[in-house]
Amino acid sequence: MLEAVLVDDEIKALQSLSWELTNFSDEIKVVASFTDPIEALKYLEQHPPDCLFLDIEMPTMDGFQFIQKLQNKEFPVVITTAYNQYAIKALKNEAIDYLLKPIDTDDLNDTIAKIKKFNNKNYTAEKLEKILLKFNSDSLQKKITINTDGKLLFLQSDEILFAESDGNYSTLFLSDGQKILLTKKLKEVNQILPKDTFFRIHNSFIINLNKIKEFLKTDGYVILQSNHKIPVSRQKKSDFLDLI
Repeated sequence: MLEAVLVDDEIKALQSLSWELTNFSDEIKVVASFTDPIEALKYLEQHPPDCLFLDIEMPTMDGFQFIQKLQNKEFPVVITTAYNQYAIKALKNEAIDYLLKPIDTDDLNDTIAKIKKFNNKNYTAEKLEKILLKFNSDSLQKKITINTDGKLLFLQSDEILFAESDGNYSTLFLSDGQKILLTKKLKEVNQILPKDTFFRIHNSFIINLNKIKEFLKTDGYVILQSNHKIPVSRQKKSDFLDLI
């Protein structure tokens, strides 16, 4: 049973759509409906459904503006409209389908099939992610798990040279020359990296202790095997010397 949320500024339109969905199909259950798009957005933040049926023409916020304001876009959105000129725009605005009012039974069945396909794809990806994370946590040679750009990276400590802060972002520098941009602050990255191998040597840098080639005591820098020159902050110098 697919749990659906409906958004339409007209109460009669909501009632009609709810009736059509539940009477044309035994696979959809309407769990909530809204005439106020702001209230709908608040609800969807806490209660993501299996699918959202969204009207286009609403006075305070049209359907396309609504989609742009959605915080969670992991569930499929179906546009409902009485005007077929919105069809192409609907599909370009992250909707998986559109339904013309009044709803045709065959069209609804096609839409349900698309919703199922979308949700099955997302479920499979989520399930695979959990399997990979569990496998990595159970492994004797546990890898560092990095979640970035819609994918999981599994790295050995030896592959990472250092991490550098860039405000709310960080960059991982790898031994093969790759750079990986993370949407994490350096403090968050520091919590991911193993404490026995990595050390936050400066507010802007975390280094792999196994990659140090030189320590320039007078200048207050370390030189890594990659010849990157990393500053050692005064506050961290004592702790760093204890480690090496």
